[in-house]
Amino acid sequence: MNAQDRTAPALGFNAETKGIYPIAATPFHADLSVDWDSLDRLTDFYQDSGATGITILGIMGEAQKLTPEESREIARRVITRSRVPVVVGVSNPSFAAMGALAKEAMDLGAAGVMVAGHAGLRSDEQIAAHFRNAVEAIGPETPWALQDYPLTLSVVLSVPMIQRLMTVGW
Repeated sequence: MNAQDRTAPALGFNAETKGIYPIAATPFHADLSVDWDSLDRLTDFYQDSGATGITILGIMGEAQKLTPEESREIARRVITRSRVPVVVGVSNPSFAAMGALAKEAMDLGAAGVMVAGHAGLRSDEQIAAHFRNAVEAIGPETPWALQDYPLTLSVVLSVPMIQRLMTVGW
């Protein structure tokens, strides 16, 4: 969550948020279509297991394999079904697509969004520029969490860089 106090209305997702927000997998059928019934069961499982919130469309959520329409429908379905705050992964090399999904998710009632770097970011200045553009795309009022998973993303964020990103010190 960005260190500035950007609070989602009535959901309490801000720099002080604590708890367990599992990054949910997206279930698929054998033909690689989304398994909507399993998505509903998975949403219920996380809530019934005591999760503080649910994070969807992250790396474990296989977001890169989904169409924009599927991403929107997953966000709509989980947010509508959930009794806990939902954070929606919006990472995309296209800042326009990132911004559009962030706006739609927030309009649906998401507590915030999650943003990751993308392959090809190597220097601190490239990383800072990416996240500066991402925050501009999602809107500075949108609460956001950082997804850092270098094994898949091949973006290595040092502790000082994470601190810089979280304090918006471009």
